[in-house]
Amino acid sequence: PPPAAAEPNAEPVQHIQEPNADGTTFTFQAEVSRLLDIIINSLYSNKDIFLRELISNASDALDKIRLLSLTQPDAIEGNADLEVRISVDKEKNVLKIRDTGVGMSREELVRNLGTIAKSGTSAFIDQVTSQAAGAGGEGSDASGGGMNLIGQFGVGFYSAFLAADKVQVVSKSNSDPKQHVWESAADGNFAVYEDPEEDSNPLGRGTQLNLFIKEDASEYLDQKVLGALVAQYSQFINYPIYLLEEEKRDIEVEAEEADEEEVDLDDDEDDEGEDEDEDEDYEGPRMVTKTITEEVWRRKNDAKAIWLRNPSEVEEEEYAAFFETVAKGNFRGVQPGHFSKTHFKAEGDVEFRSILYIPREKPTELQQQERGQGQQGDRFSRIKLFVRRVFISDNFSDLIPSYLNFVIGVVDSDTLPLNVNRESLQHHASLKTIKKKLIRKTLDMMKKMADAEKKAGEGEGEDEAADSPKQAGEYTEFWKVYGPYLKMGVIEDQPNRIRLSKLIRFKSSHVDYRDEGDAYTDFESYVSRMPSGQKKLYYLIGSSLEEVKASPFAERLIKRGHEVIYFTEPLDEYLMQYLVEFSDVKFQNAAKEDLTVDDTDDEKRKQKQVRQHHRPFVKWWKETLVKAGHVDVDSVKVSNRLVDSPCVVVSSKYGYTANMEKIVRAQAMADQNAARMYLGKKVLEVNPNHPSIKRIRELWVEEGEEAAGAGTPASEAAVLMFQTSLLESGFEPAEPRSYAALVYKVLNDRLGVSEDAKLVDDFVYKEEEEEEE
Repeated sequence: PPPAAAEPNAEPVQHIQEPNADGTTFTFQAEVSRLLDIIINSLYSNKDIFLRELISNASDALDKIRLLSLTQPDAIEGNADLEVRISVDKEKNVLKIRDTGVGMSREELVRNLGTIAKSGTSAFIDQVTSQAAGAGGEGSDASGGGMNLIGQFGVGFYSAFLAADKVQVVSKSNSDPKQHVWESAADGNFAVYEDPEEDSNPLGRGTQLNLFIKEDASEYLDQKVLGALVAQYSQFINYPIYLLEEEKRDIEVEAEEADEEEVDLDDDEDDEGEDEDEDEDYEGPRMVTKTITEEVWRRKNDAKAIWLRNPSEVEEEEYAAFFETVAKGNFRGVQPGHFSKTHFKAEGDVEFRSILYIPREKPTELQQQERGQGQQGDRFSRIKLFVRRVFISDNFSDLIPSYLNFVIGVVDSDTLPLNVNRESLQHHASLKTIKKKLIRKTLDMMKKMADAEKKAGEGEGEDEAADSPKQAGEYTEFWKVYGPYLKMGVIEDQPNRIRLSKLIRFKSSHVDYRDEGDAYTDFESYVSRMPSGQKKLYYLIGSSLEEVKASPFAERLIKRGHEVIYFTEPLDEYLMQYLVEFSDVKFQNAAKEDLTVDDTDDEKRKQKQVRQHHRPFVKWWKETLVKAGHVDVDSVKVSNRLVDSPCVVVSSKYGYTANMEKIVRAQAMADQNAARMYLGKKVLEVNPNHPSIKRIRELWVEEGEEAAGAGTPASEAAVLMFQTSLLESGFEPAEPRSYAALVYKVLNDRLGVSEDAKLVDDFVYKEEEEEEE
C-alpha cells in the first residue's frame, strides 16, 4: 500500500540506527609518540613557557599539601617549609626544579604522568569537592576555584620536552614509604623505578624534576635567563621560588710564602724610601685579598599579588612598589610615578580582580611611535593577564581599546577561557564584559581626578584639597600628557562618547581661559556660563591659540558675550565630526557659512533690509570673482558675524574649513586630486558698514555697466579684497602670482609709479684704470 501522507506539522522522522546486539565496542587508539610530538612541538609557540608550566605544577603541589594539612596536620611534619628551588648542574647539563609539595606515589606517577591529558589537579579538586559535599557542605571554600589551583588540562608537564631531551621526575609522597623515579625521553615509553639515590638524596616529601637540557636550549642553564623567566611568569606565585646563583666576593686569607715574596718585591719597588728592615721585623701572617665564588640561594619572586587583598588593607607605599614592578620595561631611564590608580574586584558573569595605573609619562614605546620611530601598533596593551597569579600574556587587543593603551596594570581571573597552551585566550563573550569593566573603571579614575581639580579650583572641597594637595592641577597635568588619546576615544568609542566628552579640556574666549598656561575649561562649565537665549556651542579650530584668537570669524559672537571654544590641534577637526552635541546643545563651527547668532526680531528685520539693499552689489561681486577664475566661490553675502573686518571667507556647510584643508594637504600619502573633491565651495561674507566695502560699492555705482568688465578699479579692488581675505581666513590663494601682481599694482599706484613705466638701467658705471706693472 502507498505510504500515508505526512501530517502538515509533523516532526520529521529521525532515522537512528539502533546498535546491533552483535556489535563490538572499540576504544580510540593513539600513536603515543606522535601525540607527544604534537603536544611538545605544536601546542606551544614559545619555548620559555616550559618553566612557567613546571613552576605552576609545583605551586599546585604545594597548594595540595597545604590544603591536606588543614585536616591532617601531620602531613607537613618534618618539612613545614613550602617552597620551590631551582638549580643548575652545568657539567651534566641538568636543570633541577624541586618543590616540597604533596609528592606522588609510584601509582600516581604512572597514572598522572603516564596518561597524557590526565590532570592530577583536576582529580584532586574533584576528590576534595566530593568529600566536602559528603560532609554536608563543610569545607566548601576548598572546592573549585576557592583553591586557586592552576592545572587544568594535564599537558603542561610535557612542555618540559621543549627544552629537554630526557626528563626524570623524582617524587616522594606521604602515602608511599619509598621514593620513586619516573623517566622518559618522549619516545612513547617511560619507566618508573625506586630511586637508587634515596639514601644520599632523600626528598622527605615533594618532587624534583631533572631536565637534561638539549644542545640548542643551553640558554636555560644560564642563571640570569632563569631568573628573568621566573620574574616574568611566576613572580606572583604564593610560595617562595629560590634560584641557586653563583656569587663572587673578596675575602682576606693568609698568603703563602711565594705570594709573600711577590708582595715584598712589589712593596720594595713602590716604596723606595721605606725602611728595609720593616718586613723583617713583622712576625705575623701576611693577609691578602682573594676572590672566591660561592653558591647562594636567592628568592626570585619577592613581589606580592596585592590585587588579591582588600583595597582598604593596602598602603600607598605598597601600591607605589607594585607599580614599579608591573611597569618594568615600559620606560627608559628613571621610572615615573603614576597620576592615579584603581583597585577593584569585578563580580557577576565574569569575576576578576584588577589594579590599573595611569603613569605620569607616556611609555617609551608610545613616545617613539609619535615620533615616527619603531613599529606602529606592535603592542596592543600594557595590561598583564594572569590566571591564578600565573602570567599568561600582555599582548591582547581585546582587553582594552587602543586609545587607553597607556594604562598599565594587571587582570587576574580564575575563570578566563584559556587555550590548552595557556598562552592565549579563546574568543569568548566574557572578554567583552572584562573590556567594558576595564574601560568604565579607567574613565571613573580620570573623572575623579577631574572632579577633584574642579572642586579645588572653585574653592569647594577644601578638606579634600588639604588632605591631598597634589589633586589641585593633577588632571591638567594628566590632560597635557594624554589629551589626544581621550580625543581619539571620542572618535572610536561610541558607547562611552558622552563620558569621554566630559573629560575633554580646551581654551576659550573667556577671560580666564584665553591665554597660554595651565588654565583650561570644559564643556559642562561652558554650558553653565551660556547666556540666556544662546542655542549653540560655538567653536573655532586653528593651528595655534594666537591664530584662533585673532580670527575674524567670531567677532560678533564675542562682542555679544558668547564664549567661543578654541581648538588648536589637527585631531580636533576629526573630533568635532563625531562630537555633534553636548547636553542636548548642538555645536556650531564659527568658520562655516551657516552661523546663526541669537538676534532679536528687530535686528533680524534690519538685517533683511540690508541684504535686500546690497543684493545687486554682492551678485556683481560674485560674477566678478568667477570671471577672474575663482570658480570655487559659491556666493557673496552680507555678513552677520563681522564687526571690525571688511570681509571674511568661510566654508560651505559641508566643505572643509581652511584648517582642514591644510591638514589634508600636509598628509604624506594624500591624493591631492582626490582631496579637491572634499574642499567644497567658499562663501565671501562682506561687512557693509566697513569703509573699504562702502568705497568698492561707490566705485561699482560710479562705473555702472563698465564695472562688469575686467581691469576696472571696482573689479580689481573686489578681487584683491577677496584674495586678501582668503589669506586672513586661513586659505591659500589658488593663483599666488596673480594675487602678487595685484598687490604690486596697488603699491605702484600708492607710490605714484606709472603702469607704463619701463625698466631702465640708469646706473652710472665708472671705468676702472689699468694698473701699471
